[in-house]
Amino acid sequence: MDYFLYLTQMCGIFIILAVGLNLINGMCGQFSLGHAGFWAIGAYTSAAFTVFVAPPLPGFIVLFIGCIIGFITAGIAGLIIGVPCLRLKGDYLAIATLGFGEIIRIVIMNMNSVGGPRGFTGIPQLSNLFWVYLWVVITIVVIANIVRGTHGRAIISIREDEIAAESMGINTFRYKTLAFCVGAGFAGVAGALFSHTTQFISPTNFTFMWSVIILLMIILGGMGSITGAVVGAIILTILPELLRFFGDTVSQWRMVIYSVILILLMMIRPTGLFGKHEFNPLKFLKLGGKS
Repeated sequence: MDYFLYLTQMCGIFIILAVGLNLINGMCGQFSLGHAGFWAIGAYTSAAFTVFVAPPLPGFIVLFIGCIIGFITAGIAGLIIGVPCLRLKGDYLAIATLGFGEIIRIVIMNMNSVGGPRGFTGIPQLSNLFWVYLWVVITIVVIANIVRGTHGRAIISIREDEIAAESMGINTFRYKTLAFCVGAGFAGVAGALFSHTTQFISPTNFTFMWSVIILLMIILGGMGSITGAVVGAIILTILPELLRFFGDTVSQWRMVIYSVILILLMMIRPTGLFGKHEFNPLKFLKLGGKS
């Protein structure tokens, strides 16, 4: 039962990461490969707060403050990297953000105060299913409201045609920075929840491959779809674990099988499972009322 509870919590954490990255890559059209770096910043800053400086308050208050600290520090990091890098486009932006993620990981490895390469131990287990999915709801609601508002239309216009958006008077750099900071901030929240779920974090938890896996989640679900990001995060969190149950032979080849399944899905549905569409249960309720 503990294993399934842990897996359910990890699904929620990856939903937050995927929905946040979807704002940057899917909605704004900026190709970021450094999301694991923001995840690491949130994890380490919130863990350092609860271990070293947290006041004697109830655990849920300490966790909430830790999540806010993770959001703020990761958001500031997003601003720092966004100001110089968001003037780049395409592959150049991807390389710059990839480098940023690796810089963060190397810096953490050389910080003995948080364990360095040995990892950060002694983190209290403050997170639970309720807090993880409360933040899932907050993340989805905040980003959905951004996308549906005036700012969201400006952000989406940058994805569709940045030159046309600039010609219409939209401050593209400002909106790209906004999307980058908000997406990074929610990655910091995911990091805070992750560190207080696992109780141990190390630089190996935040490698470049994790940035790629989070990117795959939104590609699988559909770039630009919040529903797709949620579904993609759930599938790619559960799928590798499901393959463990098919015996040692399959378990040894599970990453190969996992990769083949992804390739087949992309060949069959290159726009992702949802494309840019969202699941709206109200449509089904209306259809039911008409019948």
